[in-house]
Amino acid sequence: MSKILIIEDEVAIAELQRDYLEMNGFEVEVCGDGAVGAKEALEHEYDLIILDLMLPGMEGYEVCRTIREQKNIPIIMVSAKKEDLDKVYGLGMGADDYMTKPFSPSELVARVKAHLSRYERLVGQVKNKNEVIEIRGLRIDKTARRVFVEGEEKIFTTKEFDLLTFLAGHPNHVFSKADLFREIWDMESVGDIATVTVHIKKIREKIEKSSDKPEYIETIWGVGYRFKV
Repeated sequence: MSKILIIEDEVAIAELQRDYLEMNGFEVEVCGDGAVGAKEALEHEYDLIILDLMLPGMEGYEVCRTIREQKNIPIIMVSAKKEDLDKVYGLGMGADDYMTKPFSPSELVARVKAHLSRYERLVGQVKNKNEVIEIRGLRIDKTARRVFVEGEEKIFTTKEFDLLTFLAGHPNHVFSKADLFREIWDMESVGDIATVTVHIKKIREKIEKSSDKPEYIETIWGVGYRFKV
């Protein structure tokens, strides 16, 4: 049974989310304070976190950053803030998804299932010991899910790692944003392909010497992206 942590200070919303998730077979814990929620997430094992932005104790962005520094599990950020800038910032902090309130509990459950399913498939695919992609100064350890640039380890979120690994595993192949969204997020009916742009930007900041002149991930204007070798 997958275990989910909800960090949400609005009791009615938290209880509604918990009820729907429990009806779908999930074990759920709820925290109403950001600092307490971050501590709970780091000290105990959870499979996914649903994180509100406006929290007492510690705001959601900081909670997300704190968790992401140590754990690689999916984080779904929820907020009444609907501006693109808020979504971009949330994804930049390490969230795997961003949902704007109000949303249906059924949609939340669908997204939780999709993220867990993809995460479990990817983590479970430990077939070949030390399966590694090495291209110039970039080293991607697919088994350990670790990335090194010129010998220095870089911390990647779940989706950043998945996207980088997919592109590096298909060198010189051009993929559209829609192609990458379907492949990595695996949720054609929910989400936003602008998420791909945000994640490409974050990956470049971590692996490229210059984001203006990328050595690895090249933008093919009007088409999409390709990994250069």
